[in-house]
Amino acid sequence: MIDQDQINQIKEWTREFFKKMTIVVLDVQASISLMERNSKEGINESLDVVDLDVKIEEPQIIIGQQGQTLFEIQRILRAVLTKKLKNNLYVNLDINDYKKNKIEYLKYLAKDSADYVSSTGQEKSLLPMSSYERRIIHAELSQRTDVVTESSGDNVERHIVIKPK
Repeated sequence: MIDQDQINQIKEWTREFFKKMTIVVLDVQASISLMERNSKEGINESLDVVDLDVKIEEPQIIIGQQGQTLFEIQRILRAVLTKKLKNNLYVNLDINDYKKNKIEYLKYLAKDSADYVSSTGQEKSLLPMSSYERRIIHAELSQRTDVVTESSGDNVERHIVIKPK
């Protein structure tokens, strides 16, 4: 598990990372949690998760279209932090609460669409979205007994269909 000194280092390295990209960082908050996962060998292992909330002046540059740039920067930052800490970890980077707001929107979309399907009895196809976004929709509706969700389509056209039960 990562300690408080390492959290402070992570915050400083994150500031340096964005500074090298000529991005003005207003604030960096970091927290750590553990994620359980199964390795390829079937062994259950714990992985440190670093949640980074970064506030910057011009977030649209880092977020990009539909958050794609943000996810790529998150991947690069994970590689940098893993190398510096000499510890395999997962990084969850959020810029100006973009992901937090996106998750809330997707949950609202899921509930609203499920209510429509339940009341009309007609299935509804959502717009294509990333696997991360589809996972949020599936999870949000997984406990509902009146609708089911399934992913349909291929590659960039993959989307969710909500159907009445």
